[in-house]
Amino acid sequence: MYDVIIVGAGPAGLSAALYTSRANVKTLVIGKDGGALERVEKIENYFGVAAPISGCELLEQSRSQVQSFGAEIVEDEVLGISWTGTFRVTGIKGEYQGRTVILATGASRAKAKLFGLTEHEGKGVSYCAVCDAFFYRGKTVAVLGHGEYAAHELAQLLPVVGQAVLCTNGKEPEIDVPEGVSVETAGISAVTGDEVVEAIEFADGRQISVSGVFVALGSAGAVELARKVGAQVEGNKIVTDEKMATNVPGLYAAGDCVGGLLQISTAVGEGAQAAMSAIAFTRRNRA
Repeated sequence: MYDVIIVGAGPAGLSAALYTSRANVKTLVIGKDGGALERVEKIENYFGVAAPISGCELLEQSRSQVQSFGAEIVEDEVLGISWTGTFRVTGIKGEYQGRTVILATGASRAKAKLFGLTEHEGKGVSYCAVCDAFFYRGKTVAVLGHGEYAAHELAQLLPVVGQAVLCTNGKEPEIDVPEGVSVETAGISAVTGDEVVEAIEFADGRQISVSGVFVALGSAGAVELARKVGAQVEGNKIVTDEKMATNVPGLYAAGDCVGGLLQISTAVGEGAQAAMSAIAFTRRNRA
């Protein structure tokens, strides 16, 4: 059991880990990469950096720093978060349990640009199988994706729905498709329906009738993870207060996933504030 699990190993997540680990709070950082910072060639506008430094170099120094204070860092892709008295974070490689969670995965990935997708959000288009599978009992649904995140959503849906179709939008599946799940690899042109989702239309002119579409493209972003545990979101941002707390007790968010000035310095400051809030929450609930 960890006191705090930090999802994201960029500047916000590593800054948070620095504060929590120095406060003797058992800390786990989960990240599959360093996010956008890892791809920055040269940084010149960060406090205390006299000479240009690459994003990779800054991340490597930060990782070594937090590990020196006892924080654990694991390379994994987080697929979901749930709460049952404590938080359970599900990754490809394992499950992790913690008293608090800080989401710091950066800005949410871009949505698929498909006609009808945005228009049907909440009317048959969902981003959370854990949240919404119940509403499709015995019905046919589609999962839009081709990787591990799609596999995770299928696993949540199959015990509940009548039939599931994996729609990869022109990509080859990167997973072992569960038995009984049909696969459509054709490009998708639209999600259609009058008041609610009724069908998916493919670029080759075919249609399949579905009652719901679950979007699971790429990796689960911070907003998708926040939704899974009931946190309030607005567009592609997680809603937090001035202490980086969400509406879910023990769940905090920091960095690009909360919007605002998308800079390293901002992410580091928000990570520090989220850490202080998580430390206080942990100590209150240990007593």
